[in-house]
Amino acid sequence: MSQVSRSKNFLLENHARIINFQSGVLSILKQMVSGRWVFATLTVFLGLAVLIRLGIWQLDRLEQRRAFNARVFKQQALPVLDLNQGYESELLRDMEYREVAIRGKYDHSQQIAIRNQYWQNQSGYHLLTPLMIDETSEMVLVDRGWIPSSAYTANNMAQFDEPGYVQVKGIIRKSRDSADFGINRVDASGSQVNPISAWNFVNIENIQKQMNSSLLPVYIQQSPEPTWTGMPYRFQPELKLTEGPHLGYAIQWFTFAAILGLGYPIYISRHIHRTQGKIQ
Repeated sequence: MSQVSRSKNFLLENHARIINFQSGVLSILKQMVSGRWVFATLTVFLGLAVLIRLGIWQLDRLEQRRAFNARVFKQQALPVLDLNQGYESELLRDMEYREVAIRGKYDHSQQIAIRNQYWQNQSGYHLLTPLMIDETSEMVLVDRGWIPSSAYTANNMAQFDEPGYVQVKGIIRKSRDSADFGINRVDASGSQVNPISAWNFVNIENIQKQMNSSLLPVYIQQSPEPTWTGMPYRFQPELKLTEGPHLGYAIQWFTFAAILGLGYPIYISRHIHRTQGKIQ
């Protein structure tokens, strides 16, 4: 057989295979939308949409995690910010987790507490005290640490007062609009006449309404120090600066989608072949 004949036969065979493949695909598609299979097909497509959306959601979470880590690493790499040397209030909002130092005097009369805080599995409160910044007319809230519930309910917080001028070191924390869990019971009813003493979270905009001086738009979480061994117990948030399991979860959801998207047509194809075999 000549080379031309062999090439012609090869082309004809490939053309036949393509025709058979197209015919098979059309048969599967017709079967998928037939009355018997239409509900199953709709369910499969719904499942595919859900699985793909879950995968995309995990990729979004991964990007958010990476962006958060990058912001924290950037702030942690910066030198300590001395707030007594001047600052731009609005810029502080973008400096969460940056280390700061500040000198001033506490106003314990306007002190507040944050509910549902834990220390070594014991429930209690965080004590936030406004610090009058030295040589200014502004205050900043300082999270001085944890106290037990018994001290708050007994109205015995004066034992934790720190009189006179103090030097505070800590990190910047952002004001919040919602709690981690539970119902948001904090409202805008606080005022200088009827101040709220216990809050669910640090919402500086609302807390400002019951203060007699302007607050910075952020607060300071005070760092532990070797010379301070009593209460309030001071500590820093434990930040897990990893990418977490999000990429693995995304691959998992996309794999499930691929299995479902490929497996269903294969199942339909096998059903068609079995049916045709019985008819023959």
